[in-house]
Amino acid sequence: APAAGSGRRLPRHLLPLHYDLELWPRVRPGQEGPFTFSGQVNITVRCRHDTDAAVLHSSGLRSRGAAAVRGPLPEPAAAVEVAGLRQEAAGEVAVLELRGRLRAGRRYVLQLGFQGRLEEDLDGLFLTRYTDQGRSSMLIASQLEPTYARTVYPCFDEPAMKATFNIRIVHDPSYVALSNMPAIDVSEMKDENGSLWAITTFNTSLKMSTYLTAFVICDFDYVTRTERGNKIRIWARKEAVKNGYVDYALNITGPVFSFLEDLLNVSYPLPKTDLVALPDFGAGAMENWGLMTFQESSLMYLPSDKFTSRKAMIAIIVSHELGHQACGKKFCTFWFGNLVTMNWWNDLWLNEGLASYFEYLGATFVEPKLPLDKIFYDHVVQPVLREDNEIGVRSLSESEDKIKGSFSLMSLFDSITYNKGASITWMLSGFLTEKLFIRALSSYLKEFSFSTANQDDLWMHIQKVIDAQDEVQLPASVKQIMDSWTCQNGFPVLTLNLTTGTISQEQFHNKKNENSTDSYNNTWIIPISWMRNGSSQPLMWLDKSSKVFPEMQVSESEYDWILLNVNLSGYYRVNYDQLNLKRLARLLENDPKAIPAVSRFQLIDDVFALTQFGYIQIETALELTKYLAREDELFIWNVVLLNLVPENLESTLKNYEVYPLLKKYLLKRMLPIYHYYAGFIRQNIDALEDDYFAQVYLEKLFATACWLGLQDCLNLSSELYAKWMDNPEYKIPFLIRRTVCCYGVAVGSDKEWNFAWEMYNRADSTKEDKDILLSAMSCAKESWLLYRYLQYGLSDTLFSSNCTSIVILYVVTKDIGYHIAWEFVTENWPLLSERYGKELLHDVLKVMGRFVNTDVQIQELQVFYNATLEEDERVATTLLLEFTKSENMERRELLIKVASWLQKNVDD
Repeated sequence: APAAGSGRRLPRHLLPLHYDLELWPRVRPGQEGPFTFSGQVNITVRCRHDTDAAVLHSSGLRSRGAAAVRGPLPEPAAAVEVAGLRQEAAGEVAVLELRGRLRAGRRYVLQLGFQGRLEEDLDGLFLTRYTDQGRSSMLIASQLEPTYARTVYPCFDEPAMKATFNIRIVHDPSYVALSNMPAIDVSEMKDENGSLWAITTFNTSLKMSTYLTAFVICDFDYVTRTERGNKIRIWARKEAVKNGYVDYALNITGPVFSFLEDLLNVSYPLPKTDLVALPDFGAGAMENWGLMTFQESSLMYLPSDKFTSRKAMIAIIVSHELGHQACGKKFCTFWFGNLVTMNWWNDLWLNEGLASYFEYLGATFVEPKLPLDKIFYDHVVQPVLREDNEIGVRSLSESEDKIKGSFSLMSLFDSITYNKGASITWMLSGFLTEKLFIRALSSYLKEFSFSTANQDDLWMHIQKVIDAQDEVQLPASVKQIMDSWTCQNGFPVLTLNLTTGTISQEQFHNKKNENSTDSYNNTWIIPISWMRNGSSQPLMWLDKSSKVFPEMQVSESEYDWILLNVNLSGYYRVNYDQLNLKRLARLLENDPKAIPAVSRFQLIDDVFALTQFGYIQIETALELTKYLAREDELFIWNVVLLNLVPENLESTLKNYEVYPLLKKYLLKRMLPIYHYYAGFIRQNIDALEDDYFAQVYLEKLFATACWLGLQDCLNLSSELYAKWMDNPEYKIPFLIRRTVCCYGVAVGSDKEWNFAWEMYNRADSTKEDKDILLSAMSCAKESWLLYRYLQYGLSDTLFSSNCTSIVILYVVTKDIGYHIAWEFVTENWPLLSERYGKELLHDVLKVMGRFVNTDVQIQELQVFYNATLEEDERVATTLLLEFTKSENMERRELLIKVASWLQKNVDD
C-alpha cells in the first residue's frame, strides 16, 4: 500500500449520504495465497454544485466492470453516462468523467465495482496467520485510521464526510464475519465454479466517518454479557477464551461504559459492542464504532498473572477506546471521536487528548487501588515534558496548510497528540473544576452528536458554562487561555524571585546552545496552584511575561517556604530561586511528607531538567537528593535513578572516580526502600500485587543496588538463581527476573553461564525469556566466557542470524565486555559486514562512542574505519566521532563536578 496520508482534500461538489457496500475477500482456510478481495459499492450522494466529474478517494484498487451513475433520484431508470474512470495514484483519488452534468440539489448513486490485493501487512484490509489449539489459522481484519478506508473501497475518505452504511460480507462458511452493526442475516451463494460461500448482512449503521468502518472475518470464540441493553462480546483465539484470558476485559468493559455514560450524561447509541483480540495488530487498539480491535496483549489478562500492572494496562487501554465510542467518533474515547469527530485531522488531539484523560478516570473507576495522579504524572506528563522542548516540535493544533503538504498524517498519532493533549485537558479540568468541565463536555457532546467539531466549538461550550456561574473566575476567555497552550509549541518555565514576589515566564529551551537567531517570545496564560508552608492557597494566574505577586514574598524565616504548580496541575516547569530551594531541601530532610508525593517527583524532575538545559548548576539539583533515605515512593526513586544512573551510562560511570562516591552516597540512602522490598521478595511477593509502581520500577531499583555492589542484592540474586538451577520449573519473581539472571551469571562461574545457555535453548522458552537470557549471558565477569559467547553468536547453527548483533551489543555495553567486543568486531569484520552490513557497525559505533575520550582512541577508530569503510561512510562516522568526543568531554566535566560535590557530601 502507498504511504497513506497525503493530505489532499476532495472538492465539495458531492456529499455522501449512504453507502451500500459488499466486500468479498477470496480466502479459504488452508490456502497459501496470494489473496485478493473484490467488492461493489453504491454511494448515494447529494450534489452541491453542478459538475461533470465525480471525484472520490481510491488507492491501490483496480476497477471491475463498468462504473455507472444512476439518477437523479427518485427516477429508477434515469442515468448519467460515464465517459471514463481515471485513477490518480499520487492524489489517491478516482475521477469519474461524465458525458452529462450532475445538477446541484439533486441526488445520485455512484456505482463502482473494485478489486484489490489482500496483504499480510497491518493496515487497510489485511490477513494475519496465527496458531490456535496447535493448528495454523488465518483471519482478516481492518485498520482504516487515518486514511486507509480508500485502500479497501472507493469512498469520500475524510472525517467530516459522515454517512450511513449498509454492509455485506461474503466469506467462507466456516468463518464468522463481524462489522460495526449487528448481523441481521446469513445466507448462502454459489460462485462461478459452483462452490459455496456465506453472505453476512449487517444492519444499517448510524452516521459515521469512513475511517471507523470495520471488518473482521475469523474463526474465533467469544464470551458475552449484556450491560444496559448493550450486548458486549469479546472475541479471541479459541484456546484463549477457553483458558479464561479475556474474562477480566469482559468484567470491566460494561462498568467502564456505564461509568462514562453517567459521567457525561450521554447514552451509548449502539445495540452491541464487539471487542476483538488480534494476534498481530500494529495499532495497539482501534476504537471502530461497535467493533473495537485490540492487540491480543492489551486485552488478555492471564488468571495466573497476579500483578495489577497488567490489569492496569488493560483497564487503561479499554477505557481509552471506550471513551471514543459513546459520544462522537473520537471524542470521549468512545464519546470522543465516534459521536463527534474533528473536522479535519489537525484537531486529532481533541479526540485523543480527551480520550487519554478519560482513560485514566475510567481505569481508576474499575481499579480503585491505582494511584491515578501519580501514574498520570509519571506515564503521561513527565515523558512529554521531556520531549516537548526540542526545536521543531509542532504545536497541538496545527493549521491545515501545514498538514496538507509533506506532513504525513500518521505522524500526528504521537505523544504530543496523546500525552500533551491529555496533560492540557487535565490542567483545564483542574482550573475549571471537574464539575464545570464535565457539564460543558456533556452539552458539547449533545450538540455535536453524529457531526464534526473543532476546538473552538469546545471552548465556546466551556465559556457558556463559565459565564453562567460565579465561583470560578478566569483572567481571559477560555479560547484565549487554551489557544496559548494548543496553538504554540513547547511550554513555559516559570522563574521565581521570592524576595520580591516576582514570577516571570519564558519558553523552556536549551540555554547551552542558544544562538541569537532563535527567538523564544511565546507567552502563555498560566494557572498557578500553590501552597505556602503546607497550606493550599487560592489559584493565581500569570497572564504576561512577568508579574509581581505580593502574597508570594517570603520572610526571613527559613521555615517560610513556597511550592508552585502543586501536584503538577499545570503543564510547565518551575525554576525556584536559591533561597526557596534551600528551604525546600531542608524541609525534605526534616519532613518529606509535608510536600505531596507528585510534587516531590516534580521538584526532582524539574531540577534535573533545568540542569540539563543550562538553567541551574548540577550541584543545586544534587542538594535535593540528600533527603532520599526518607523517600519511600518508588516512582520518585525511579526518576532520581534515571537522572543519576542512566541505563546507557552504567558501564561508562564504572570507569570514573565518581563510581565509588556514588556507591557510598546512594547506597546509604537506598537501603531503607531496598530492604522494605527485599523483605517481600524473600517472604511474600504476592503481597505486592496491588503495588502498581513495584511492578513497573522495582527492577530498576534492584538493578541499581546490585550495580552499586550492595552485597545483599548480589546474595539475593545468586540465591534465587541457584533455586532455579536446582529446579528449572521454579519461576524467578517476575518483577526482578532480569536483574536476578544478570547477577546470578555475574557472581557465578561457567556453571551458571552454561545453565543460562541451556535455558535459552529450551523449546518452550518465550520471546521474553530469551531476551532476558541473551542479556544475562553478557553479564559474565570472566573474559573467556564473553569471548566464547561472541563466538557462539557467530555460528549459524546455534543462533538465528538476527541474534548475533544483539549479542554483540549486549556485550559491548558491559564494563569488561567493551574491549572484548571491539576486538571481536575488528577480527571478524569481513564476515560480520557481509552478514549485517552497515546497520550493525553503526549500532556498535554508537555504543563504542561513549568510551571515546582521548584523541588516541579516536585515531584508533579512525584507522579502522579508513580500512573498512567506503568514502561516504567515512565522512559520516568521522563527524559522529567528533560529536561523540565533545559530548564525552562535556560529560567528563559534569562528572568531575558531581564527584567533587559527592566528595564534600558523602559523609553527611
